[in-house]
Amino acid sequence: MDAKEFTNGLAELRGVRDQIKKAEKELAKLHANRDQRIKVLGAYPKAKSDRLAPAAGMSVKDIVALVPQLAPASEEGAVPDAQPSAAELQAPVEPAGASAPTMSPIATRPATEPTPSTGDTEAATTGEQPVIASTAAQAEHPTPATEPTTPTAEPAARELPAIPEGAEGDRWFTVAPKLVSTRPDYSQQPRPTVFLDATTGDLVHRDQRVRIDLGQASAHEILTAVYAHVPDSIERIYITAGDPWHRDADRYPYLKDAVRAWLDAPMPSGWKVETRRGSDRLAGHFIPERHGGTPVGRWERGDQHVEIRSVSEWFDPEGADVATVRHALTLLWQALKTDWPDVVLMGSPSQTGRDLWTRTIPTKAGARWADGYPVMSDEIRQLLHATSGQGRTELITPPRVPEQLPQLHEFDRTLAYGKHTWASGVGAPQRVTAQTFASWSEKQQANALFAPSHWRVKVTIPDDWNHVGILPSAVEGDRAWTYPHQAGRTFTTWAGGAEVNLALRNPITPWKIEILDGLLWESGTPLKEWSEKLKTAWSRLSAAAAHAGTDDLRQAYKLASRGARSILLYGIGGFAQRPVTTSGSVPIGSESQIPDGGKITSISGDTVAWERTKMSRNPNAHPEWASGVWSAARAALLSTRAKNADSQTVHVGALHLPPGSVVAFRTDAIYTTVMPDWPYNGEPGDYLLKGTTPHPVTAPTVESEFYTLQSLGRALLQEQQHDLT
Repeated sequence: MDAKEFTNGLAELRGVRDQIKKAEKELAKLHANRDQRIKVLGAYPKAKSDRLAPAAGMSVKDIVALVPQLAPASEEGAVPDAQPSAAELQAPVEPAGASAPTMSPIATRPATEPTPSTGDTEAATTGEQPVIASTAAQAEHPTPATEPTTPTAEPAARELPAIPEGAEGDRWFTVAPKLVSTRPDYSQQPRPTVFLDATTGDLVHRDQRVRIDLGQASAHEILTAVYAHVPDSIERIYITAGDPWHRDADRYPYLKDAVRAWLDAPMPSGWKVETRRGSDRLAGHFIPERHGGTPVGRWERGDQHVEIRSVSEWFDPEGADVATVRHALTLLWQALKTDWPDVVLMGSPSQTGRDLWTRTIPTKAGARWADGYPVMSDEIRQLLHATSGQGRTELITPPRVPEQLPQLHEFDRTLAYGKHTWASGVGAPQRVTAQTFASWSEKQQANALFAPSHWRVKVTIPDDWNHVGILPSAVEGDRAWTYPHQAGRTFTTWAGGAEVNLALRNPITPWKIEILDGLLWESGTPLKEWSEKLKTAWSRLSAAAAHAGTDDLRQAYKLASRGARSILLYGIGGFAQRPVTTSGSVPIGSESQIPDGGKITSISGDTVAWERTKMSRNPNAHPEWASGVWSAARAALLSTRAKNADSQTVHVGALHLPPGSVVAFRTDAIYTTVMPDWPYNGEPGDYLLKGTTPHPVTAPTVESEFYTLQSLGRALLQEQQHDLT
């Protein structure tokens, strides 16, 4: 075997590895589908574990582990009277829903042919105009058939939790005792930092620059080489290029395994994994749950502490020189210092955003919330975590769109989350049951749906619907959420007030909504000052980039503006606290030792295994704020307002495009086959043309094909813009 054969063999081996990963992923989906079906069948009053077991190809004990109430008292190893706890959030028998009120539509549905302005009732009465695509672009885009020519496989539905009936559920609607967000009475201390290009070995410390030998770029080699040129007081090393933790990716089936191996490799010279040091310091390595792309490694040696992390947490360096990257973070710090004199850039934008927000909490005596913002009960925070998605990610494939797309354009909302921070829910929410909602007047109902709120609803899509879905539905697997669009379909879900409001007022035809339960908050402005200051910093840095005198300075300002965006984006995400899961086991007969809220997961021999999901006591945990912003942003992706050159209000978004023209959604971006005349003023929430492919392309059917078209569109737009300059 020669080197070429060996290289080819490695390529073939990677192919087999990818096939195995794909098969494992499909198998996991089948297991999830099977388990969900068992749970559904297990709810049947006459269901028995010994009948379900052979049908599922599982043991009786495995069935009991999934559906504990099926354990017969006489079954060997069964746990007598094992009941799911309230913390499991099991859905009760669904009550009758209360019909949502009729509400005025947002705008007239755009036709495939332009309509005269005199025929647009809303435009004539309010001065608002729906902005539609050009006639030519719409004419060349056929509307797909109402019925698909081939069936589309839908992921298995995922059961969402519900609030228990009666007093048990009402108990949730409180605040956590002695847990309040308050302004800190201390200043953060900066961590001395250096910047390292792990591909070239270029190291920048303050105004000094050296090139160092990193060897194979292991963590130990990096620390040894860096500290040979900088003082031991350096506590943070930002990697600006190179991703050394990915260096052995070909040796492991998953990227996360390669990252973990890099972090856990032997560390001579007295280094060891960092332990806790101070309540405001994180310790130990951190690997992101998904993919392991940007980890944080933390080590200590005596009194010396250091972390290695990627600057891509802040922004994509786009090949910028290491000194330019350092300059970008300096410019960001200077821009923030105008409004926060004591600002310190912490390790990540999320940490920085949370710290800056705490310094906007009101302290003036007598001011509303001057004593701090209370944190909701564990149950409500856990409910929000389980029932609130983030950005909308959806690929729409044939036959819903043509197999041959006439063109494809990407429109991305600028600093979208910053548009939706003007009002948020504060304090303990009010419970709004179906009975309560039904007892209100239509005005009260409408006011509730415009207020900060979160609703469990039964949804029926109109029989003549032929556009994209509006409300999310939970499914098993990686996608987590889908957006049902099938005419006449009925489903039950949770959604934020902004999305429920849109479903009732959308510009095409109202959806039927029945309120089953809900959370309604007092409206406040806990994020407004923080958000406005960050948007001001972003605006200043963006303007400076446009007028910078050199390419390096322009790039530094551009990266700094993206850093301000990241603080806002990830700062909001930081409020969405995740629950912590712990597990353990006890001998059969000692189930009383299982902690409150513990759920029995399996029975093996003489041992009962349990698992408990619980919210930690985080004084800045406010998932209601993150959930509200995300819901509003998803709604605005479908319909929102903008100002045109004549200062008229126009409606923009996916529902103002022709049916069958939307190919994909990516958080704040729409990919469409038509070119709408949407105004762009550079303001938060405006849609910016970010990519364009002005010629026919084959519709993507998988993610890899979509991202290829995305890259092509962005490259073509850059070429067009370059030619214009």
